[in-house]
Amino acid sequence: MVSAVMRNSTVSSAAVLHDGNLPGSTMCQVQRNVAASNQVRSAASRQSTTTPRAAVPVYFSWCCCTCSSIIVKKHSSPNSVGNQPSPYGEAASLIIKHFPSEHERPTTGEVLSWSNGFDKVMSTPAGRHIFREFLKAEFSEENILFWNAVEELRTSKESDPQIIEDRVRMIYEDFISILSPREVSLDSRVRELVNRKMVQPNIMTFDEAQEQIWMLMKRDSYPRFIMSSIYKRLLESAMA
Repeated sequence: MVSAVMRNSTVSSAAVLHDGNLPGSTMCQVQRNVAASNQVRSAASRQSTTTPRAAVPVYFSWCCCTCSSIIVKKHSSPNSVGNQPSPYGEAASLIIKHFPSEHERPTTGEVLSWSNGFDKVMSTPAGRHIFREFLKAEFSEENILFWNAVEELRTSKESDPQIIEDRVRMIYEDFISILSPREVSLDSRVRELVNRKMVQPNIMTFDEAQEQIWMLMKRDSYPRFIMSSIYKRLLESAMA
């Protein structure tokens, strides 16, 4: 197809060249066009005898003064895209990303144990940390935040009743109140029980609520966590 266009270009330009009515400057321009067309045709002929190459789109544009121009548009090869990061390379750095402090990083045994039960995940700081990251991605981070807050309240050695009451009310406002953006999902029975206990707040005010949220995370979120890419990549990283 390229050769045919070149032949047409040469014939058209040659025909104009024999027209004696053209001005001298135009005649020079036409002669240059003829010479350029012949050069391109020769180059195309030589290329056809060499090793075939990948097809490159060629576009021809013509202007009113009979001069021709060739626009060659190269498309980038699919293989020219930058190398994608290796998932194994990402896994190797994932554990450092989530646990920048070396003394907080879980051991291989810890990471392996997380697949043996939800209590194994929640029994270590590293397990609770990475499970929280998973819940954050699922938009249910409030569940483990509530559980942690109640656990800290229950295990606190604080003996001042006023300080304990203040902490209980803060947890209630953060996670139980229907006005809170981080309200946890409790059934009506447990919610009513918590409301009655708020008359005299103490470290046991949220016992039933904490147990219900534990079961919710164990039955609903934990199975997805074990099958998630974040846990699988951590497992690869720990075993590398």
